[in-house]
Amino acid sequence: MRRIEAKFAELKKRGEAALIPFVTAGDPDIETTLKILRALEKGGADCIELGIPFSDPTADGPTIQRSSERALKNGLSLPRIFRLVREFRRYSELPVILFGYFNPIFHYGLRKFCRQAAEAGVDGMLCVDLPPEESGELKRWTDDEGLDLIFLLSPTSGSDRIQQVARKGRGFIYYVSVTGVTGARGSFDGQLRSQLARVRKATSLPIGVGFGISTPQQASWIAGLADAAVVGSALVEKIEKAKGSTEKAQGAGRFVAQLKRAMRQIRRVPN
Repeated sequence: MRRIEAKFAELKKRGEAALIPFVTAGDPDIETTLKILRALEKGGADCIELGIPFSDPTADGPTIQRSSERALKNGLSLPRIFRLVREFRRYSELPVILFGYFNPIFHYGLRKFCRQAAEAGVDGMLCVDLPPEESGELKRWTDDEGLDLIFLLSPTSGSDRIQQVARKGRGFIYYVSVTGVTGARGSFDGQLRSQLARVRKATSLPIGVGFGISTPQQASWIAGLADAAVVGSALVEKIEKAKGSTEKAQGAGRFVAQLKRAMRQIRRVPN
């Protein structure tokens, strides 16, 4: 059983939803990112989404855009990200998912990217701007290397898209809670429950909800609806505002611990 699948199975037995924090690799530098990853695990993260910085992150709001800019200014590259994951993997079995855009992966070489990611200890890949109908070549290599290729759905996804994602996806389905870019929000669409029910009818894969979750209360509410809560911009903003490497890591760990405590208050009934 792959790490992502095993983690969701373990949580399902305990009646818990997964907490999946997102951080940008290399923000503000590789050494600090490694400290942050370890702090996230200690704080209770169940999986980690590790963002690949990109110069034109069209799906991301200003907070994550700034984190990409900081990382790229430091000369971050895909080989450095693989070395970071390899170092993290020395002491951890926590699932790691790379979250990025197709352009840098394509230019690096799809086969080379997937092979080196798997060798480093990456478990899954989410390519935010690659729809399932255009994913055949990347999926060929992720399947070859044992990586879970994760797809996005949103409130505007039609039945055909839902069926494609259900058929081609691995690991879990990432459901975008709102239309638009990433960023913390004060509330969510009142139709989210029925939207998730529609997706769940089409798949046995776990469903994670992201885009906009920024407080323990919101994470707890999502835990009652979905199999995972993905928290990105709110965490990246806390890292941005903290002073120094140690404070950034400790603050990230505390925030994740607060989210996880709130999510554990919701006892889920297995589907």
